[in-house]
Amino acid sequence: MSQSPGQHLDFRELVERGEPREIARRVRLDRGFYLVCMAITMIAVIALLVLLGSILISGIPGLSWSFITNFTSRDPGKAGILAPLAGSIWISAICAIVALPVGVATALYLEEFAARNRFTNLLRLNISNLAGVPSIVYGILGLTLFVRMFGLAGTTQDPALEIGGETYAMYYDVTGEPLRVPVESRSVTPTLENGTIAYLQRVLDGPDGELIFTDEWEPIPLTIVADGEDAPMVSGVIPAVDAGLPVDYEVEKPWYYVQFPFGQTVLAGGLTLMLVVLPIVIISSQEAIRSVPGSLRSGSFAMGATRLQTVSRVTLPASIPMIMTGAILAMSRAIGEAAPILVLGVALFITDVPQTLMDPFTVLPMQIYNWSARFQPEFRALAASGIIVLLFVLLAFNAIAITIRQKFSRPLQ
Repeated sequence: MSQSPGQHLDFRELVERGEPREIARRVRLDRGFYLVCMAITMIAVIALLVLLGSILISGIPGLSWSFITNFTSRDPGKAGILAPLAGSIWISAICAIVALPVGVATALYLEEFAARNRFTNLLRLNISNLAGVPSIVYGILGLTLFVRMFGLAGTTQDPALEIGGETYAMYYDVTGEPLRVPVESRSVTPTLENGTIAYLQRVLDGPDGELIFTDEWEPIPLTIVADGEDAPMVSGVIPAVDAGLPVDYEVEKPWYYVQFPFGQTVLAGGLTLMLVVLPIVIISSQEAIRSVPGSLRSGSFAMGATRLQTVSRVTLPASIPMIMTGAILAMSRAIGEAAPILVLGVALFITDVPQTLMDPFTVLPMQIYNWSARFQPEFRALAASGIIVLLFVLLAFNAIAITIRQKFSRPLQ
């Protein structure tokens, strides 16, 4: 189709006829936007540096080996952070061990195996919404599900089911020393008679005159004194009036001991934190899996690999670096969470390190909050030292995740 003269214009003529662009104004706008972004970034960095500087100045003088190895105390000079430090490591490890496999498996199913329909779309939407739910809501869920198990399995003080462990009925003799009598379960009341074998805790004299209670229990025959008789003040003597119902029951817990419901134990705390970070792990894993080029999958299928082989040998290895990046963010949130643990009702003053999954615990954020809420400046300095320890634990977990990410990083080609 022919064109009349003047209808066809080349690119140069179009540029010459066009209105001149305000190049200087655009440059000023770009530079202004850059300066605003830099200013906002610098304000955030300066605020962070000031905060970290104040914490380091207040907390470094209180850092010592005794601060790490001592238990908490009402005396700030003797207070330590051993119990909450061990509790934080326990529940963070449980959270990572459970949340990462479950979250990655869920993401793989949704991205590689599940069909695209209304149900899976609704599932993806709900997972995204769960990532924005306040952590205290997960604390209430953990209290109902793990600590109390909907109230259907006894109470936390009197579990409905115990697997493993040895149960003892607790009594006190005339000297005030605790005695343990073996029983089959908490519902059994032993019959104490003369010669009944109980177990007395071995106590040693410390270097400063303090008593050291060991974990060793020595057998001792009981002597039951009738009412009205003078009881000799020796170990193993129990008045008949005190030989009826035991004062309490105690369970010696091996590593495989499990009780239902879980109660305020390490396992309940770790599973509650797992609920908090699980949506984050799933979403970050989905994004990592989507970032794997489709050509790799197509090449795997073209070589005759099944879908499972493609996922396990191509998709998952290629997405592990980004998955571990999401895991770092999730664990960073989990270690610093205090609200869901507070809802579980765990104790603050604990003088034992958890040995099994069914032991009581406390965590660093709760201990730091407890110290910072006190009026004595010594406890506030201890709170700053605790924050430094918490940051160190966080960096240690992140370093492990970064090491795993670097080890499994490899080119996608």
